[in-house]
Amino acid sequence: MSIFFQKEQISLEAITLRNKNTLCEWIGIEFVELGDDYLMASMPVDHRTIQPLGVVNGGAFCVLAETVGSMAANLCVDRSKYVALGLDINANHLKSASKGKVYGTAKPFHIGKSTQVWEIRITNEDNQLCCISRLTMAVVPIPNGGK
Repeated sequence: MSIFFQKEQISLEAITLRNKNTLCEWIGIEFVELGDDYLMASMPVDHRTIQPLGVVNGGAFCVLAETVGSMAANLCVDRSKYVALGLDINANHLKSASKGKVYGTAKPFHIGKSTQVWEIRITNEDNQLCCISRLTMAVVPIPNGGK
């Protein structure tokens, strides 16, 4: 059973289009997989995401983590009534990445009425763990039910 609200109406293409003209598009983040309890996105390791030493900038890992975790959180709520907003992010950088792509996979620790807590594991193309992140989201009612 899926954790996502109306999963059957969600497409990876629609999720990616939602990020058009944002930081996500600018650095090449693409949503690549949606499971019953996770969302995965990829990010290229290139001139947009590396630091001067030629490895992914820790801030870029955080951007990927917040992007995939925030999107997953918002897919769990009725967006006509609620929005999930980032409250806190933590990241531990464990291994550098210098080529190819990295993949961020968001899975929930907790999905509540007013908060959500997500784990985002970022791996390289060899499935080695590069970064582990925890993202806390606030679930806030949209004033006037979004109308």
